[in-house]
Amino acid sequence: MTNSLKQRLRAGRPTFGTWLTLGSPTIAEALALLRPDWLMIDAEHAAVDEQTLEEMIRAIAAGGPDVTPLVRVAANDVALIKKALDRGAMGVLVPLIGSPEQARQAVAACRYPPEGVRGAAGTRASRYGLSLADYFASWNERVLVGVQIETRAALESVEAIARVDGVDLLFVGPNDLSASLGLFRRFDHPEYRAAVRRILDAARSAGKAAGYMASGAEEADAMAKEGFQFVSVTSDLRLLMGAASSALERLRKG
Repeated sequence: MTNSLKQRLRAGRPTFGTWLTLGSPTIAEALALLRPDWLMIDAEHAAVDEQTLEEMIRAIAAGGPDVTPLVRVAANDVALIKKALDRGAMGVLVPLIGSPEQARQAVAACRYPPEGVRGAAGTRASRYGLSLADYFASWNERVLVGVQIETRAALESVEAIARVDGVDLLFVGPNDLSASLGLFRRFDHPEYRAAVRRILDAARSAGKAAGYMASGAEEADAMAKEGFQFVSVTSDLRLLMGAASSALERLRKG
């Protein structure tokens, strides 16, 4: 088992994916068949329990090995990260990282000893123990660790966070970052734009990837051209609401 997403990021290539917020294995499978680079299951804000999480990761496999399943966990917590990885996720995105120490804790939770503290068990990730030895031996190199930079405190420490060994991705959370700056959803404000640029520069200086949650294909393309390698194009909910809204608006006008 390889982590094709991590390989692409290390090669400096842009990658695009979609957020999964509806807790539906069917939607996860359908979107995986479109072959995005990755799909992110949102276990922070969405109503996703452990069984549903596993079913969604299993469904993403319909897209083949080049569609990487990821999970945004609810917190920087060893147990939550362990359960997401045991279900078969190839990496996690950890919210509210505000310091290098917190970033190191996230990395340790993702890695097996002696580099980390993840517990070893025969779960779905290791083919229920059939491949546990091989999985254990190669996992620390394969896992992708992303941290969200979404507060003023994180921004002030972003260069040090980027240099933490084992952190692969710095991800901008636009809503929370703008709120923390007192500029909620004012994405064109100079201070917000400067903050986003600082995160991108910190990641690139440390040889790490930077990520951004775009509002659609046009913004995703623009962010990739700026240098962001991990770009969310949209979410399952936005796709549904956008298509329904457009159709209803057209019918009402007609």
